[in-house]
Amino acid sequence: MPWNTLIDVAREDVLPLTAQIRDGIKREIAEGALHPGTRLPSSRQLAEDLRVSRSVVVEAYGQLVAGGYLEATRGSGTRVATHLDRGTRMPTLLGDARPAPVIRWDLRAGGADASAFPQREWLAAYQRAARRLGPRDLGYPPVSGVPALRAELARYLGRARGVHTTPEHVMVVSGFAQTLGLVCATLPRTGLGALAVEDPCHPQQRQFIVESGLDCPSVPVDEHGIDVAALARTGARAVLVTPAHQFPTGAVLSADRRAALVRWAEDVDGWIIEDDYDGDLWLDHGRRPTALQRLSPSRVLYAGTASKSLASGMRLGWLVAPPRLRRRLEEVRSQRDLGCDVFTQHAFAELLDGGELDRHLRRQRERLRARREVFHEAVRRRLPGARIVGAFAGLHAYVQLPHRVDEAALVARALRRSVLVRGGRSYHHRSWQSGPALVVGYAGVPRSGVAEAVRELGEAYAESAADGCLRSA
Repeated sequence: MPWNTLIDVAREDVLPLTAQIRDGIKREIAEGALHPGTRLPSSRQLAEDLRVSRSVVVEAYGQLVAGGYLEATRGSGTRVATHLDRGTRMPTLLGDARPAPVIRWDLRAGGADASAFPQREWLAAYQRAARRLGPRDLGYPPVSGVPALRAELARYLGRARGVHTTPEHVMVVSGFAQTLGLVCATLPRTGLGALAVEDPCHPQQRQFIVESGLDCPSVPVDEHGIDVAALARTGARAVLVTPAHQFPTGAVLSADRRAALVRWAEDVDGWIIEDDYDGDLWLDHGRRPTALQRLSPSRVLYAGTASKSLASGMRLGWLVAPPRLRRRLEEVRSQRDLGCDVFTQHAFAELLDGGELDRHLRRQRERLRARREVFHEAVRRRLPGARIVGAFAGLHAYVQLPHRVDEAALVARALRRSVLVRGGRSYHHRSWQSGPALVVGYAGVPRSGVAEAVRELGEAYAESAADGCLRSA
């Protein structure tokens, strides 16, 4: 390969030759010419191509390996690191339309730990399901899901979440995105034109609701969960909440607020959509909050998903619907698709029935506890004045920063240090009313990398302080 067409050096440049080679390779990775896994020439070959000393190339390669851009394996040579993500990203952090640069540490919230997927158990469950399926099982499934999985889900949700339901009231869906789409299409058929959301919340969910044609009032959240009095003032008769582990603050809806929320729904003849997005991942050794649905099965639609506990790409979820809405939801669903994949449904039923999911979740919770503890210690050491709030659960943490911190400047500086993280204000509808914060996902980062990623955040914070990028108190 003619590497001098990608990487060139200028001996008259004030930048040392080693830095020119290092920066040239980083640039080609960032711009997409060098893909993850691409094998680079040997240090001897590249030195000959560029007509420089081999020690110059060895030093450049060494710096790139240390920085996580390259991987050197005995017998396999030097390659572009496979963990680098060169895909175009939405400009949520950059504030313009440019693609984000290659990053080493992706601390965005939402992704599951794909490396922990129970591949052997899933393959065994899939094989058992395939062997048991007869010709009649391979046709189009019932729109709400195959009976075997609905029965297993009713049992599982009852014992694990305290959900009060029966199999006929469980609908199998393709993740929470489909649940929200079904709800937004069904509510207008009941005479409702608004779906309130928490503030802060997932901004894409708020956008989806608005694009569905519904009004979407935002209701403030504090350390006790959603403000029910503020919800009542909006005039909405349906609300989307995350009561067990509020996203993104981690607040747990208090007992008083739970009771008040159910009373509100009864008073306005309304609906509560309970998004239990990471219910399998309660990391505190104490008792996990039970589902809000058990307080009012006739008013609460309970939704869950396998995307956080197994893998984001497993588009499988469930919706427990009150009898008054179940038929309407099925009608809307039947106009959109013909149900979820039969093989996946039966395999997941096998995973539940055989106890493999429970065993996987126990292992997963232990892994996440270890990462969370490393993260807590790293924040304490590297981000002075910062405070992690919310429940000890899930795949992310909400880190409140000292009031004087310029959140946007810190996020931008972290990105320049190859750390991609979102500021808390991007989740708020009224961002000017919120204090500075970071929403940090630690599940997709190796345990050994959590401390290093936070160390880079700490360096970015220190740079902000040194350059006067902190607000006056």
